[in-house]
Amino acid sequence: MNRNICGNGLKYLLAGILVLTIGSTMAVAHFQVLIPTTDIVETPAEKNLALEILFTHPMENGPVMEMGSPRQFAVLVNGEKIDLLKSLVAKQVDGKAAYSAQYEINEPADYVFYLEPAPYWEPAEQKMIIHYTKVVVDAFGAEEGWDAMVGMPVEIEPLVRPYGLWTGNQFRGIVKRSGKPVPFAEIEVEYYNIDNEVTPPADAFITQVIKADASGTFSYVMPKSGWWCFAALLDGDTQMENPEGKLVDVELGGLLWVKCVDME
Repeated sequence: MNRNICGNGLKYLLAGILVLTIGSTMAVAHFQVLIPTTDIVETPAEKNLALEILFTHPMENGPVMEMGSPRQFAVLVNGEKIDLLKSLVAKQVDGKAAYSAQYEINEPADYVFYLEPAPYWEPAEQKMIIHYTKVVVDAFGAEEGWDAMVGMPVEIEPLVRPYGLWTGNQFRGIVKRSGKPVPFAEIEVEYYNIDNEVTPPADAFITQVIKADASGTFSYVMPKSGWWCFAALLDGDTQMENPEGKLVDVELGGLLWVKCVDME
């Protein structure tokens, strides 16, 4: 009798551990957010951009993770890189550190905003995470320079103009590392479910996972209007110290945000 009780108790204990383990591994698809108020500036009234910068799980609309001070924040325009670090304003989102910025557009061009965040320690994955992130804004119909590369360690080169996209358009890009294509790179894709309009029917729907082909090229059809993020994730070449001073693996991400709009 006692053996059965002990056996049942062990079963319940193991089941509880399994539930906790599953719970701790869910919602681990982190995405660095870098989103402007608009991706297309058409009138002078729209030229003052506001950019939202935070680290979160877009499809689940949270939780927000703590951000350290970004290492780089800049814009590439007409071949010139303009440092915007001093424009960052620290703020709190759900009690976590995040940032915002303002930028005034004064001439027709395509503006490639990019961010290198501080490395983030993720205990659940035992990795430091660095997501090199960019977004492109077209101003006053320039429509040139949208495919300009910033030169980040991991970066997506768009093969489709990353603005002026209808819902259902196919987006294509090349995953590059140190300027060279990465064959069969893995790309995670998530929708920014800001208003919680979408309820995924199962966890597998939260993060879409695709692989590039032998030339590092990938494609994805965006099924809903709004902001989408493409995150090419690669292992770092060297380890990095975590907050406890232990050497751990590094995840490098090349992220690109793209918006699509319903056709009416």
